[in-house]
Amino acid sequence: MITRMSQLFLRTLREDPADAEVPSHKLLVRAGYIRRNAPGVYSWLPLGMKVLRNVERVVREEMEGIGAQELSFPALLPREPYEATNRWTEYGPELFRLKDRKGADYLLGPTHEEMFALAVKDLFSSYKDFPVTLFQIQTKYRDEARPRAGILRGREFVMKDSYSFGMDDEGLENSYLAHRGAYQRIFDRLGLKYEICHATSGAMGGSASEEFLAVSANGEDTFVVASDGKYAANVEAVSIPAAQKQDIEGKPAAKVHETPDCSTIAALVDWANSESDLTDFGREVTAADTLKCILVAVDTKKVDKEGNALPEQLTAILIPGDREVDDKRLEAAFEPGEVRLLEEKDFAANPFLVKGYAGPQGLAEHGVTVLADPRVVEGTTWITGANEAGKHIAGVVVGRDFTPDGVADVAEVRDGDPAPDGHGTLSIARGIEIGHIFQLGRKYTDAFEIDILDVNGKRARPTMGSYGIGVSRLVAVLAEQMLDDKGLKWPVAVAPFAAHIAVAGKNAEAAAAAEQLAEDLDSAGVQVLFDDRPKVSPGVKFKDAELLGMPFVVIFGRGYADGKVELRNRLTGETTEVEASSIAEVLRDLIAKA
Repeated sequence: MITRMSQLFLRTLREDPADAEVPSHKLLVRAGYIRRNAPGVYSWLPLGMKVLRNVERVVREEMEGIGAQELSFPALLPREPYEATNRWTEYGPELFRLKDRKGADYLLGPTHEEMFALAVKDLFSSYKDFPVTLFQIQTKYRDEARPRAGILRGREFVMKDSYSFGMDDEGLENSYLAHRGAYQRIFDRLGLKYEICHATSGAMGGSASEEFLAVSANGEDTFVVASDGKYAANVEAVSIPAAQKQDIEGKPAAKVHETPDCSTIAALVDWANSESDLTDFGREVTAADTLKCILVAVDTKKVDKEGNALPEQLTAILIPGDREVDDKRLEAAFEPGEVRLLEEKDFAANPFLVKGYAGPQGLAEHGVTVLADPRVVEGTTWITGANEAGKHIAGVVVGRDFTPDGVADVAEVRDGDPAPDGHGTLSIARGIEIGHIFQLGRKYTDAFEIDILDVNGKRARPTMGSYGIGVSRLVAVLAEQMLDDKGLKWPVAVAPFAAHIAVAGKNAEAAAAAEQLAEDLDSAGVQVLFDDRPKVSPGVKFKDAELLGMPFVVIFGRGYADGKVELRNRLTGETTEVEASSIAEVLRDLIAKA
């Protein structure tokens, strides 16, 4: 059936919406694909629904291609399964919690590992039932603190989540690789530019984890690519190589110095270079010779035997003074727990912590955990705070004057930093997460005591994998990557319509020919958007065609008097004149090739 713009539920806008921050948000609203209802909550209008369903189709085809079976769980879920895995607490304020009329606790599902695990427990009991992979394409809910960028970061979104169940780690590896390949085919079919990055597992748990990031200057995620092209990672998952340990013997003793008005690294460096007795450096002191002591409180989200939440743990994180803490790396380092910087009230309650002059020496005596950057290794020498106002210590040696309790790799990553495992140096890029795959292992099957009879008739625990794709987010990502200064440029695989036909002017013969072309293409299985609006100017029709972004636009204008039509290829930006008599064949060939 031909879709006519005179009847389509659509209004295009000439101005960007006031709250739009990124191109995809601006264009999807202006072109009438989505409509805002509340912060982070959007309606899908007819054109948007078509793109969303086309993306779903590609995802579904590739999932079924690896033998995954589709089902659907409710979005409204009981509290108890999420209590069993501790995620009722771990998810924190991002979880939508509610009560029914009887006072029972429920949540709106942010993800469904628990439900899939319980379904397998209820229905399968023998190794003969395995391996199995199940998936759903369903709306999820997360109470984002700062929903932004339209459907890129919303409170309600469509996600494909799949879960593999196998009897051994080899089966998990096979399922993981099958999903990895399926994801590559999905994103390749959509024509996206993306990187496969090492990632953290966060609240999901598990071991191996990779993230698929669509390359975008407007992306919220930072990732790195190694100069040899063999390593890429989300910035949260980058492991900075540890520095070389040094000998401690023979190094001068640490010395306390009066350092008034040196509560910043810059002031400390200026002071150090004005001191003549800092002989242990023997050169100009830089910020990289100083040690920042970042004081935080860590909520582990753990409970004691009585079920009471454990108190926050005061923690000092040591990083070289020329670096800043990366907030995302800091959060990832303590997941599923939460971390916060100390506030004035914390310093008041712990007077041994001196703001601006904190150092690692002696903190263990007060129960403070000390974690250090990988560059802060045994034998390295630093200038640190002396835990007294207006004083610092120069010549502090790791392993002699203090010993860290562990490592915290939370400092910012920069262009040119060394890549792990000898992969060269790192380059920084921005991207948007479009997929994430995890090897979960037995976290959830252990939580629900899922015991299956193995080949020897003994009880065994299946092992799980979890694999997600942001389906609705993919619509925005496509809009981010495939656009120009005129509007959207949908690839044929997901475009609402493959061809957009418009009549410019009042030539009755041209209008009749355009109608016939629409009918011929429709009969041939080509989806067509026909701009038949009689009282709309050619200029408005042209602007709408460019904004809406169908791959191929055919204009019946003045040239029709000479038997010509104008063919605009939105994918390449080319405009050509084509014989009206052959335009249907030309279009079919272009669409088939695309």
